[in-house]
Amino acid sequence: MDYKYRPAGVCAKEINFSLEDGKVKNVSFVGGCNGNLKAISSIVEGMDVDFVIERFKGIRCGMKKTSCSDQFARALEAAKENN
Repeated sequence: MDYKYRPAGVCAKEINFSLEDGKVKNVSFVGGCNGNLKAISSIVEGMDVDFVIERFKGIRCGMKKTSCSDQFARALEAAKENN
């Protein structure tokens, strides 16, 4: 199933991804730090959704209370709840 998430408090404006059989697929970020977010997208491809949430939840960017990684974890949690 495909999802779109609007993150808050970060440079990225949108996170798009799919969940297939508990695995993260087709991750893309709109806006944000292009190289870093492409790396995240590549690394998590095919990973278990719960593993990604566990690793990314709570990561902060500088003085912000969140980060694109943390927002992605929140997006995955929301997708799991709605699935």
